[in-house]
Amino acid sequence: MKKILYILSIGFVLAACSSNDSIEVGQKTSMLVEPVFNAGTVLRGEIINAKFIVKNTGDYPLVIGDVHGSCSCTVAEKPSDMIQPGEEGVIKANVNTENFSGGVIAKSVTIVANTEPSVTEVVIKAKVK
Repeated sequence: MKKILYILSIGFVLAACSSNDSIEVGQKTSMLVEPVFNAGTVLRGEIINAKFIVKNTGDYPLVIGDVHGSCSCTVAEKPSDMIQPGEEGVIKANVNTENFSGGVIAKSVTIVANTEPSVTEVVIKAKVK
């Protein structure tokens, strides 16, 4: 009985390990993204809604593992799916200007992906009145 359970357990493990995903660990690709989003002039308290179009310019699927803002006022959101070669995706970022005094601001968003280098930084700029 133990032998049958052991064989079934091994079978389940092997079945769970097989996958049809099209990405393998170590596959690096490249991406093109506009480095600066200029929101222009905004009123204090306004939410800046920035969008960064990311194009996969490499030969493998682009997997964005993480995106995060430089401070608590900047919240970023990554695409849920990988971006196939030649395709585009959108990284959204919102900046809450409530606690800023007037002047020029620059808030960064860090993108971590299977690219070389693996970390890319983009910037959201605005003039707060």
